[in-house]
Amino acid sequence: MFKLLQTFRVVYETRNFSQSAEILFLSQPSVSHQIKQLETELKVELFQRKGRQEMIATKQAELLYQRVLNLMDDWQQTIDALAKESSQRVRCRVVASHTFAVYCLPELMKELFEKFPNVAFEIDMANSHEALEKVAKHEADIGFIEKPLTTEGILRHPILKDQLVLVGDPSASPWLVREKTSGVYHYTKRFFEEENISQPAIEIKSNEVITAMLKKGIGRSILSKRAVPEGVFYQLLSESYQRHFYFIERNHLTSPEINQVTQALLAFYEKENETNITGDKKFSF
Repeated sequence: MFKLLQTFRVVYETRNFSQSAEILFLSQPSVSHQIKQLETELKVELFQRKGRQEMIATKQAELLYQRVLNLMDDWQQTIDALAKESSQRVRCRVVASHTFAVYCLPELMKELFEKFPNVAFEIDMANSHEALEKVAKHEADIGFIEKPLTTEGILRHPILKDQLVLVGDPSASPWLVREKTSGVYHYTKRFFEEENISQPAIEIKSNEVITAMLKKGIGRSILSKRAVPEGVFYQLLSESYQRHFYFIERNHLTSPEINQVTQALLAFYEKENETNITGDKKFSF
C-alpha cells in the first residue's frame, strides 16, 4: 500500500502518467495500473481522465493527498527517531527565498547550528512561490519567503521588515529585473507603472548576478537594501516599498526537534519584532 501511495503522490503532483513514470523509473502502464489498484482498494475514483493527457483530481484525491503527505511525515519521524537512538542527527530541511537566504540566513544558521547540535540542517534556495510549494509538498520542513503567500496546510508568520531601494546610476540602462514569481518583482512592476517606465529590461533569476552586473556599472535595479553592493549608488524608496519576510511552517505535527527549532525562531522574532529595516541587528536566541 505504501508503494501505491508514493506513486499516487507523484501522479497527483504532475497530473501526468508519462512524467510520473519518468520520475518513478517505471513504465507508464505500471503507473496507471498502480493508480487503478489504489482506486480499487480504496473504492473511490481519484482521477478523471479527459483525453490522452488531461487529468483532473477528484475531491477524494485532494483529501488523500494531504493525508499521504502527513503519513509520509509520520514515517520520516519514525526514521528520525530510530536515527536518534543510533546517535545520528535528525534532519531539518530549510528552504529560503533568494534575498533572505543570502543576507539573513547565514547569521541565523550560525545561531541555530550552535543551539541545536543534534539537528542536521539542509538548506535550499528558491523564489517565494517555489519555497512555499516545497514546504506545502513536504519537500522542506520550514521556509522563509518574501511575499505574503499562503496555501492549505501552511502557517505563515511575518518576521522581518525589508526596505527596497533603487540601485545604480539613475540614468543607466537596461533595467535588471527579477522573474515574475520573485518577491521583488511586484514592487518593480509597480514602480514602473508609477514612473511610466518603458525602458529595456533584462530578466535575471538571481540577485547575485544582478549585484555583480551593478558592480560593473551595468544597468539599474530595485533590490533589498541588504543586497546593495558596497560602493554602488542607491536611493531609498518610500515606505510603501517596505515589505516583510515571512517564516512558513506546516500545521501538521513534525518531529519534536523541528518543533523546537520552530518555537525558538518564533520566540526570537516575537522578542525582536522591532528589528530595524537595515538588518544591522545580530541574531541571538
